[in-house]
Amino acid sequence: MTVSYTLKVAEARFGGFSGLLLRWRGSIYKLLYKEFLLFIALYALLSITYRLLLTQAQKHVYAQVARYCNRSADLIPLSFVLGKAAWIFRCGRTGRSCSLSPRRRSRLYPSHLNPSGFMSQEERKKFESLKSDFNKYWVPCVWFTNLAAQARRDGRVRDDIALCLLLEELNKYRAKCSMLFHYDWISIPLVYTQVVTIAVYSFFALSLVGRQFVEPEAGAAEPREPLESGQEPAPALGDLDMYVPLTTLLQFFFYAGWLKVAEQIINPFGEDDDDFETNKLIDRNLQVSLLSVDDMYQNLPPAEQDPYWDEDLAQPPYTVATAAETLRPSFLGSTFNLR
Repeated sequence: MTVSYTLKVAEARFGGFSGLLLRWRGSIYKLLYKEFLLFIALYALLSITYRLLLTQAQKHVYAQVARYCNRSADLIPLSFVLGKAAWIFRCGRTGRSCSLSPRRRSRLYPSHLNPSGFMSQEERKKFESLKSDFNKYWVPCVWFTNLAAQARRDGRVRDDIALCLLLEELNKYRAKCSMLFHYDWISIPLVYTQVVTIAVYSFFALSLVGRQFVEPEAGAAEPREPLESGQEPAPALGDLDMYVPLTTLLQFFFYAGWLKVAEQIINPFGEDDDDFETNKLIDRNLQVSLLSVDDMYQNLPPAEQDPYWDEDLAQPPYTVATAAETLRPSFLGSTFNLR
């Protein structure tokens, strides 16, 4: 189900967006928590191995490897790659042959259309008898065109202008179906998706080793004043051992979360929390169409005078809460009151 939070941010106020950070459904936490926990587990495993299981000589080699990995991770242009991904991965897939949820619900393919009530037996036979190697979503459009022309000849459509308007609306609908089908057919280039994925996972694979705490090497400290006779040298300075790599975890959360967002919006008609509810759209359009032609045709309320019929300056009512802000003088221009 689509996650809507517009009411929560209907007006700008202190900490307006902060109130959305604890939501779970549709959140980045729900998308990313498995990868995040795996990254923490691997980082902790390497940290324990370095601190408790390695000898001093092995720690020296590990420190060299960690520094090399840390330098190499900085060479991956991760911000640029993910920035391009957010621009390229755009929405554009729906339709009964493109959306996953209607496919699971009703199996809306030619051989299963009849049980759903969208086709009669004769329509199904004609649909299946037409042999084509491509999607046949346009066949009902041809039927509609022929029926509209027949209705014009029979006088059910009053004039050619009404027939033209019907066909224009049909052309718009067919063009949008074609656009959606081609978005589903021609995907984002696979090579770019692979580049983004490899860049992100390579960066954090290097970070697993490169961001580990390592003991400072002898002589690695900054030069100090000459020591006096009998004075002990100060220990070599190194990075603060934080145990929990907070900045690295934040970096993983941001970059991997960015990748997850791109992964989610590449197909907004799937079954993620924030994907479009195609089933609801189909149900709504079917119900509105049937109500329009069955219950509302020539079913009009009687025309009568409205409450403002005899008023020169009609003023709709306001509640006490809204009157103070709404009934202020209108803006007439910055120089209107100039004397």
